[in-house]
Amino acid sequence: MKGNEILALLDEPACEHNHKQKSGCSAPKPGATAGGCAFDGAQITLLPLSDVAHLVHGPIGCTGSSWDNRGSFSSGPAINRLGFTTDLSEQDVIMGRGERRLFHAVRHIVNRYHPAAVFIYNTCVPAMEGDDIEAVCQAAETAIGVPVIAVDVAGFYGSKNLGNRLAGEVMVKKVIGGREPAPWPEDTPFAPAHRHDIGLIGEFNIAGEFWHIQPLLDELGIRVLGSLSGDGRFSEIQTLHRAQVNMLVCSRALINVARSLQQRYGTPWFEGSFYGVRATSDALRQLATLTGDRDLMQRTEQLIAREEQQTEQALAPLRERLRGRKALLYTGGVKSWSVVSALQDLGMEVVATGTRKSTEEDKQRIRELMGADALMLDEGNARSLLDVVYRYQADMMIAGGRNMYTAYKARLPFLDINQEREHAFAGYRGIVTLAEQLCLTMESPVWSQTHSRAPWQ
Repeated sequence: MKGNEILALLDEPACEHNHKQKSGCSAPKPGATAGGCAFDGAQITLLPLSDVAHLVHGPIGCTGSSWDNRGSFSSGPAINRLGFTTDLSEQDVIMGRGERRLFHAVRHIVNRYHPAAVFIYNTCVPAMEGDDIEAVCQAAETAIGVPVIAVDVAGFYGSKNLGNRLAGEVMVKKVIGGREPAPWPEDTPFAPAHRHDIGLIGEFNIAGEFWHIQPLLDELGIRVLGSLSGDGRFSEIQTLHRAQVNMLVCSRALINVARSLQQRYGTPWFEGSFYGVRATSDALRQLATLTGDRDLMQRTEQLIAREEQQTEQALAPLRERLRGRKALLYTGGVKSWSVVSALQDLGMEVVATGTRKSTEEDKQRIRELMGADALMLDEGNARSLLDVVYRYQADMMIAGGRNMYTAYKARLPFLDINQEREHAFAGYRGIVTLAEQLCLTMESPVWSQTHSRAPWQ
């Protein structure tokens, strides 16, 4: 990866705050990879492509610390659940055997597991050694007949977010546009003028939550050509250039992909969320509006009215139990504002939200939801989080798994909202699941026991 290519990714024209240092696009600083390197970010982005073999070229430690770090579900193949690595040793580096090991690894994977494609992730050691993985990819693809894609994301290139963008850039340059989409099924009930293809960018199907949204799109006659990368397939990503509209779910990670597809193919895009009733309805409306199909817009409004009515009926008893409760939300990116919207839909008050991985646009949305004086936390060490809990008398903490023990040690109810979670919170069904989990968490009898004196005292 050349330095000018990395600088080009840091300069993001699609971000309206691009000229500001706070935009999240600033150059990497020494030590910034402590929270996740570029390689880690690339694997987070691409691992959900479930029919692809993901081969890590480097020491086995890189694979061990990054593989399977996102709870994305697949409805079909599961090759991505296997961890492949060339397992470079000191002798391999000294003797210059890295490229040979890589070629034989690709051949072994294809012959035994038959993936749709092989992604090779370049890491720090072979990048510094100078292994030409592009040449190996070309030789392997010619010899084996399966697409072999080099993902050059050595950890020292920069942060996790830069790795997200590097992976997206690889998809735009080497994968998208490689195949035409299949024709619509003959038994499709919609006339050709009312059939629409869309793409999803930055949607990872955490805990299978997009499966709450898919039936709604099917009912409207909207086909998801490809999802980058939740429950994705290599052949689907190849057809993304034919999408009529792209929905960007996480701008922090893959805004460069949405911009590039608009520049290359003229595909309009918007940023939306499926967390909460309001956000889900708004996303469906925007999808329908950007297609320009008035019949679809009308059917979308009918579907929204039906789903919102059913959701309100399911939420009514739960909302009474949650009304007025206070929560500290510490997450990042799109969830820093989209989950705020979902919690407000449930009648809860968010006393503060984390913005460590949020852009200036994310922060502006937080201010619109929480007010101009919204408390936003850039750093989330245990002391500062608990200070906010005690100061604002929060009833619970909603954050990622790394903050779980902070909450438990403080005898505070905790709900995991990040990628390791076990429950799907997206869509109309997801908001009901979120309300149920919040009630179960806060109303557990364990909390009254933890705050009472021991019998022998």
